[in-house]
Amino acid sequence: MRFVATLLAFILALVSGPALAAKKEKVQVKDAKVVTTGRPPVPSVTDPANLWYLDLSTGGRVVIWLRPDAAPKMVERVKLLTSQHFYDGLLFHRVIEGFMAQTGDPKGDGTGGSTLPNVPAEFNWLPHVRGAVSAAREGAPEGASVEDVAKAENSANSQFFIVFNPTMKLDKKYTVFGRVISGMDYVDAVARGEPPTAPSRILHAYLGTDNPPAYVPAPPMPAAPAALPTAAPAFKLAPRAKPVATPRKKAA
Repeated sequence: MRFVATLLAFILALVSGPALAAKKEKVQVKDAKVVTTGRPPVPSVTDPANLWYLDLSTGGRVVIWLRPDAAPKMVERVKLLTSQHFYDGLLFHRVIEGFMAQTGDPKGDGTGGSTLPNVPAEFNWLPHVRGAVSAAREGAPEGASVEDVAKAENSANSQFFIVFNPTMKLDKKYTVFGRVISGMDYVDAVARGEPPTAPSRILHAYLGTDNPPAYVPAPPMPAAPAALPTAAPAFKLAPRAKPVATPRKKAA
């Protein structure tokens, strides 16, 4: 009897073992699906709907791959503003060597934005590597209240910056919403300064779905008018000298 019981147990193990293993594997696959489906699908790098073209005064076109999977609200904002030609002609008002180039302010001094409401923070997993495009926002002073920090974090609007060198200290503190995939050399050529003395600018901004025309260079800046010659002082006649009276000789 003991042999029969052992044999039956062995047969049951052979039959049920693979089934149990398959069941366990299925749970693992299900768990993996939960993890992978927690994020929207990454858009294709060739999808025109998520390609942003910036024609710069530095000599060429910058192509940015937008990431609505990571920052849908900010991507929606730049698409809307681009369709309104908001970015055309705006200056790079703050450009720091080795750090980043910032633009998107109609005032040109870093204090402005669009008339639309601010965009809430969408801090995500995308890093601030070279070519990352991130939303600019207000900063909160050290020791600021929780309310002031939250206000600053949710103050993105129209301004953005393009990173020159990796700056990971900004990760999960600013919203990365795109990445330069072509034309980074034209970003590198942007004039430096806070503000620059002769700022570079965005000539035109397009979406891939706009079927943008070929890049057209900026017209040359008009030459400064030649300085008019300084008028010579009016010539004045010297006062006429009074005749000197000579003593007359007395007649002898």
